[in-house]
Amino acid sequence: MRTIPVKDIIDNVKQMCIEANHFLTKDMRQALKQAEHTEKSPLGRQILIQLEDNLQIAAQDMIPICQDTGMAVVFMEVGQDVHVEGGLLTDAVNEGVRQGYQEGYLRKSVVKDPIKRENTKDNTPAVIHYDIVSGDKIKITFVPKGFGSENMSRIFMLKPADGIEGVKHAVLTAVKDAGPNACPPMVVGVGIGGTFEKCALLAKKALTRPVDEYSGIPYVCEMEKELLQKINQSGIGPGGLGGTVTALAVNINTYPTHIAGLPVAVNICCHVNRHCVRIL
Repeated sequence: MRTIPVKDIIDNVKQMCIEANHFLTKDMRQALKQAEHTEKSPLGRQILIQLEDNLQIAAQDMIPICQDTGMAVVFMEVGQDVHVEGGLLTDAVNEGVRQGYQEGYLRKSVVKDPIKRENTKDNTPAVIHYDIVSGDKIKITFVPKGFGSENMSRIFMLKPADGIEGVKHAVLTAVKDAGPNACPPMVVGVGIGGTFEKCALLAKKALTRPVDEYSGIPYVCEMEKELLQKINQSGIGPGGLGGTVTALAVNINTYPTHIAGLPVAVNICCHVNRHCVRIL
């Protein structure tokens, strides 16, 4: 049994809050750079260059990439041979978010009650998803999710008879309806299967997969490529002002489901798709 003190959780989550809001992952930087070369619209290319300039300024001057520094979503893969010492794991994650958003001077965007709308003033509580896995380590994936793109996400409870073509239509419908509101070029996370809530979680987690990696399931891999091509033929383009690069990637996760259902979730993220990963 390996012991990890809660202080290590707090410190790492705090640092991840600041890191994810100021620096893109390598795969996202490369995807945006590649988009500059492949975009056929002059205006679209100009917008992509401006986005690249914004990223450089954010990194150099330690200014958040986007003014919406998101609601903290945290995926915790906890090894069953780990013991967290000194307090509750959930409290440690929230304390890390609290310190990260305060010390990093990040915008606090969380309200205590969804109707009364009083700000919690420290961006807590985070949305935390736990998965118990083998081993003696904890893998933390931190995702500050801005709501311009989050609000464009959809769930479709399809019939099994709708099949793969129905799934494709659902994804393309969600992207078309989102249009410029998701701050394209976007990353499209898709969850297929499970239940109402499981497919949404699959879609959210799909956004954390590197955009240069495809699914290991052959038919899913082909669907990712086909949907990306069709989305980029939509004409929405960078900033929604027209062009040939509307999405940088389509990442799809699947899960077993009930014989009577075909749940599909589409969770869209903007051009920065902020996240970072640490293993303790």
